[in-house]
Amino acid sequence: MILSIRAFRSARHFAAWIGITPREDSTAGKSRPGKISRQGDEDLPRLLVFGATAVIQQAKPRGNPAGQRPTGRASSWLLGLLARKPKKLAAVALANKTARIIWAMMVSGETYRRPQEA
Repeated sequence: MILSIRAFRSARHFAAWIGITPREDSTAGKSRPGKISRQGDEDLPRLLVFGATAVIQQAKPRGNPAGQRPTGRASSWLLGLLARKPKKLAAVALANKTARIIWAMMVSGETYRRPQEA
């Protein structure tokens, strides 16, 4: 099945089609993100999560004393997420973010540019 990237209204729709967006249950205006769906093709979500796991392994501190910057070039968003959430959940969140970046690159036709560090 060949699909055009323009078939998706937004990056969220693209990530949901891949299968790495949490199911949303909402009532009375309150949003409650649910579990990740395991429906559909498993290869692409698995590869995105494997890649995210590799990034997370490089972002963790290796023998550094507490308070020092971890090895690797991880973003402050990822380091903050790892401080708050388990590694597997952070890997799925990073895979979701990667899928959204892929969608944006495909729609605009641009190549990847690494974000500038602050």
